[in-house]
Formats: sequence, structure tokens, C-alpha cells
Amino acid sequence: MRAMWKGAVSFGLVNVPVKMYTATTSHDIAFHQVHRKDGGRIRYRRVCQVCGEEVAYDEIAKGYESPEGDLVVLTDEDLAELPVSGSREIDVERFVPADQLDPMLLDKSYYLEPEKSGVKPYALLREALKASDRMALVHVAIRARSTLAVLRVRDDVIVLQTMLWPDEIRAADFDTLGDAEELRPQELAMASSLIESMAGEYDPDEFDDEYRDAVAAIVEGKLDKGESSKVPDEPGTSSVDSGQVLDLMAALQRSVDAAKGKPEPAAAADEPAAKTTKKAAAKKTASKTASTTATKKTAAKKTAAKKTTAKKTAAKAEEQPASRKARSA
Repeated sequence: MRAMWKGAVSFGLVNVPVKMYTATTSHDIAFHQVHRKDGGRIRYRRVCQVCGEEVAYDEIAKGYESPEGDLVVLTDEDLAELPVSGSREIDVERFVPADQLDPMLLDKSYYLEPEKSGVKPYALLREALKASDRMALVHVAIRARSTLAVLRVRDDVIVLQTMLWPDEIRAADFDTLGDAEELRPQELAMASSLIESMAGEYDPDEFDDEYRDAVAAIVEGKLDKGESSKVPDEPGTSSVDSGQVLDLMAALQRSVDAAKGKPEPAAAADEPAAKTTKKAAAKKTASKTASTTATKKTAAKKTAAKKTTAKKTAAKAEEQPASRKARSA
């Protein structure tokens, strides 16, 4: 798990550095809304109901509609003035009896893990909560918003559970409850006997999410029968683009190999470019070969010409002494 928050539990002069983790997750099977005809995804656009235009995120503001139908728009400056908290401390207000907290007040659950330097004070707080059968009522700031929460122990781990505010719990105001007739002692005794006959312990392994299992069985059955199709590309995308995104690891590997000086393997998608490159290389090689051959021939001709000139010069040199000798005679 990845910690979503780091801080410390503070009570009295004791400070326990901790990390916070989300304790729950949902295993529901998620569905997309698709067009039955071609399987295309159904998207929801942000359209203004007054002008009918699609609105960009940077043009959207927060608005509050009063019960009388008046609209108040809050600006970024208004929101900046809200009392938010950046505190990284879980401040213990008091330790309250566990049976005083209505379970309806409890909201989201988070695990608290001690840092290495806080293992001993963490264990001290945990064991004290167990022995006293109390919960710690605390203030904590999550995502800059301060809220009430409680600390309780579950399987030797301290759990932080945020709380709803009392005015967020609706009152159960049912008129029909006042119409119930007075119950007879025999009826109460029979109901109590039925409860005792069905008494037992809670074992979470005995219960399954039958709805989720049934949906998963239907999906697996359709996949096994071949009753599926590829997800269609959305407008503005192509199969090449999708392949490039899916092949991100291969692209990164090629980049690493190139940085290390390794030859890059030819990809199937690059065959046309590779063939063009090979043809160009072949042409360059041919032209270089022809140029080299021509250069060699020219050099040979020059060498032959030099040799001929040298022979003529040597012949003339031999003739000159002979003519001189004839003159002197």
C-alpha cells in the first residue's frame, strides 16, 4: 500500500509519528455505458443549459443555489479565504467510552502505521485504548479540510475513522411508528426465543458477494463463447497511436539501448522506413564504389603518363652525351 498522509498522533506530551493508508476498497464490477450498435463509449459533455455551448474546465466556477432559487457564484479569491488546515498532527481531544459513539457517525476508515522512531509510543497508545475500552476523539486535517475522527484498535492496528457531523445524520421521523399496538408479553417471549434460536458468531468467510460473483460468471461465459469484440477507437485516435502508447516500454528500452550505444532493433512498424534507408545506403555505397574506381583509374593513368615521361627524359639524356662525343671527335 502507498501512504496517503504522513503526520503524528499527539496526546499530552506524547508524539507518535505515523503514516496513513486507506483501509477499504470496493470490488464492484464497473460497467461502461456503450452504444449497443457499435460498442462506442457514451461520454458526458459539460454543456451549459443556457447557451448550449460545451464549457471548458477553466471556465467552470462553483455556484451555490439557495432554497429560494438565488445563485451565488464563488470566485477563487473567495475560496482562498476559507479556513483550511495544513496541520500534520492528529490532535487527541479526549478519550471517550466506545459505547457512546453511534456507528452511524463513523465514515471512512484509515490504517495508521508507526514510523520506525514511533513504534514504542504507538504500541503504548494501542494497548492503553484496549485496556480502557475507549476511543480517542481527535481532530485531523485530510486534504486541507479539518474533521472529527476517532482512533480505535483493530487486529493490533490503530484505525482512524472519520466522523460525520451530527447535523449530517437525518432524523427518522415516521408517523406510522406511533400507531403500533401495545405488545403482549407472550409475543415478546416468542420473539426473544426466536432470536436465541438463531444466535451465532459473525464469520466473514461464510458470506460472499453473490451478485458480483453472478455478474463475473456471465462476463466470463461470454468471453469463453467468443461473444466479445475489440474496443473501438474513439474519434481523433488511431490504431497506430494506440500501439505506440501500448508499446511505451519498448520505446523506453530502445532509448536506453541507444544511450548505451547498442544497435536499435528494427520494428515491424518501421519496415518501410528501414527499406528506404537500406536503398539509400545501397545507392551511397554504389556511388562511393564508382567514385573509388574512377579515382583508381585516373591515378593509374597519371602513373602511366609519369612513367612514359620519365622514359622519354631518360632517352633524351642518353642521346645528349652521344651527340656531344660525336662533336668532340
